[in-house]
Amino acid sequence: KSLSTDVFLLAWQHLVRRQRVSVFHFSSNPLVLLGEVLLFSVVLIGDSGVGKSNLLSRFTRNEFNLESKSTIGVEFATRSIQVDGKTIKAQIWDTAGQERYRAITSAYYRGAVGALLVYDIAKHLTYENVERWLKELRDHADNNIVIMLVGNKSDLRHLRAVPTDEARAFAEKNNLSFIETSALDSTNVEEAFKNILTEIYRIVSQKQIADRSAHDESPGNNVVDISVPPTTDGQKSNKLQCCQNL
Repeated sequence: KSLSTDVFLLAWQHLVRRQRVSVFHFSSNPLVLLGEVLLFSVVLIGDSGVGKSNLLSRFTRNEFNLESKSTIGVEFATRSIQVDGKTIKAQIWDTAGQERYRAITSAYYRGAVGALLVYDIAKHLTYENVERWLKELRDHADNNIVIMLVGNKSDLRHLRAVPTDEARAFAEKNNLSFIETSALDSTNVEEAFKNILTEIYRIVSQKQIADRSAHDESPGNNVVDISVPPTTDGQKSNKLQCCQNL
C-alpha cells in the first residue's frame, strides 16, 4: 500500500506497541537486551524507474514484477535478519522518484538511519541525478545516516551507460559504500541490504560502548568511599596523655 505521513506514524506506533522493539535513531541510545529486536528504518531513494520497488520486493518477498508501476507516495515492507545473535528488523521505505511527490517523501528521511541511493546502470541521467538526491538526503536526514550507492539492473550489462569505476570513485569521494545489483536475477540484492544493516548495527554497538565508557569515566562514577573507623578508648587515653604532657 501507498502510505501518507499520518498512516506511517500509526503503523510505526502499532509495530512498537505490539512487539518488543527498540526504535533506533542516531540521536537516541537504546539499550540492547537479550532477545530484544532493534528496528532500523531504511529508505530507498532515486529517480523513478530505477528499480527501487523491485529491489524491495526481491529482498522482502523474493519477488520480481516485470509490470511494476511507479510508486505513488511511499510504500514499505519489513524483513528481519540476524547480526551477531541479535534480531534486526528492517523497515524499508520505498519512496516515489517523481518530483511531484518530493515534499511527501523527504519527510521520511528524518527517521531513517540508512539509505540506498539507487540509479540505473543503463541510464546515465539517473546516475547524474544521484548528486541531487544525495544533497536532498543530507539536507533532511540525520548527519550520521549510513548511505549506500546502488547501481541497479546489472543484468543489462550490454546496455551499460555508467562505468562501474566511475560510480565507485563517486562513492569513495562522498564516503558512501557501493554495490551493483540486479533485482531481476537477484544479484547482490541480499548483500546490499544485509551490508547496510550490518554497518548500521556496528555503529549502534560502538555508540553504546562509547556512551557506557563516558558514563563510567564521569566524575560522579569515580567517587571512592572512605571509611574512618571510630576512635577507641585506648586511642582517647593516649591522646589525652599527649596533651597533658604539653
